[in-house]
Amino acid sequence: MEMNLQPRAAASSVSGRPFAEGDRMVSYLVGGMTSGFARHDVRAEEDAEFRPEGFVVCRWVHVFKPRLKEDNPERVLKLTAENLFLTLADPANEPNPSNTPLLQFLALMLERKRLLRPRGSSADGERNVFEHVRTHLTYEIPAGDLNPEFFVKIREQLGVLVGGAKPAAEPPPTAPAT
Repeated sequence: MEMNLQPRAAASSVSGRPFAEGDRMVSYLVGGMTSGFARHDVRAEEDAEFRPEGFVVCRWVHVFKPRLKEDNPERVLKLTAENLFLTLADPANEPNPSNTPLLQFLALMLERKRLLRPRGSSADGERNVFEHVRTHLTYEIPAGDLNPEFFVKIREQLGVLVGGAKPAAEPPPTAPAT
């Protein structure tokens, strides 16, 4: 799964005020019905005023840091399941309970792709510990029961990320018997 997104904004999507180093910002990944995906960045204090057009796939809160000249924006723009996981699981981001099911699913998917290695659970048993293969960083993800209800719960988020299932074509009408 791969999608291309615009880079982090230099100004808030709500007020247009530019971000300064150290500002708390909220980033949204929004899926539109026809327009694909868009990233929206807003100042944390303007978060309540943000009204996205479309379905919010996920959101995360982080501190704004200006881009370094040596950053490779082309590489950063490719949003893969791995990049999305690393962004949402980053300990510098504030935890968001609405992202937890998506994070659990991404961890499972990346474990199957051998990009994450399971390293047991936390001392209290409430979080699973994973090691990212390339960076050797560990991430603690809230433990959850991956039962059918779990997948029903995140079906909408997954549909937006991977493209919803196409409705089955209706069978052609049969000719009435005479």
